[in-house]
Amino acid sequence: MFDNQDVLIYFNNQFVPLRDANVNILTHGLNYGTGVFEGIRGYWVPEEEELFLVRCEDHYHRWKANCRILEIDPPKSAEELTEITAELVRRNNFKTDIYVRPLSYMSSARVGVRPDGQHSFAIAAIPFGVYIDSSKGLHAGVASWRRVEDQALPARGKICGAYVNSVLATTEAHYHGYDEAILLNQNGHVAEGSTCNIFMVRHGKLITPPPSDNILEGLVRDSVITLARREMHLDVIERSIDRSELYIADELFFTGTAVEVAPITMVDHRTVGCGNIGFVTGHIRELYTQATRGRIADYHAWLHPAYQALMAV
Repeated sequence: MFDNQDVLIYFNNQFVPLRDANVNILTHGLNYGTGVFEGIRGYWVPEEEELFLVRCEDHYHRWKANCRILEIDPPKSAEELTEITAELVRRNNFKTDIYVRPLSYMSSARVGVRPDGQHSFAIAAIPFGVYIDSSKGLHAGVASWRRVEDQALPARGKICGAYVNSVLATTEAHYHGYDEAILLNQNGHVAEGSTCNIFMVRHGKLITPPPSDNILEGLVRDSVITLARREMHLDVIERSIDRSELYIADELFFTGTAVEVAPITMVDHRTVGCGNIGFVTGHIRELYTQATRGRIADYHAWLHPAYQALMAV
């Protein structure tokens, strides 16, 4: 649990301590889940004395696009939001890995479902290390809860209310002794983890569910596809995955901003492959780590240095 109330966040168009960033109990976004959030990683690289924000503008472009689902329009551009985030890093003097949480929400303080066009947004950044220890692989379980459907509550947007679906699935998984849940969609196809995308290796090919199977269009997912194709020359296929394929896969892994690249070594008490972290998973995991720490020149465009701008002034 994060309890440093002195950390500065961006709230109501100013930098304020976390303790002062509060909303009314009747706020629409709190009562009805009418908000859209993002998750952005920042990695501190001591040898560079730099903190790299990973695909920050891409995250903000996605956030602003998904806000349109709820007809929310954050008033700043992705470039401006990236600079605010870098300023947050500098004002807090972060010299550690961080997690950034932008949140846009309907801000009226009243009772009533109907929106009235009042919106607010905030950006918080906090120190953040390993989200879930996957160094020895994770044990995942297929949840009884199904993934939300686009016709009811669009999964492609990180809509606050939709994450009750993730909470229910994660809670069930932990009750059953699993590290993470895997959700199927209404057609019985594999969608994703409770907060992460999923990849499968079969017969030398890397396979992942398509957006039409009600997945979040993850940016780490996109990065992994790029790394797999460019650096490992793998055939990457986006297609539906049946539940039974999880049991006969050669390798499985999750991807996400929080989980990064997390190997799965068991599903529903069945061993995945040989029960160890596979070659493809291990290689992609290392490539992703190196790329997001600025150690592969071809992927420097993914990174926004938080301190360099200050040094250049």
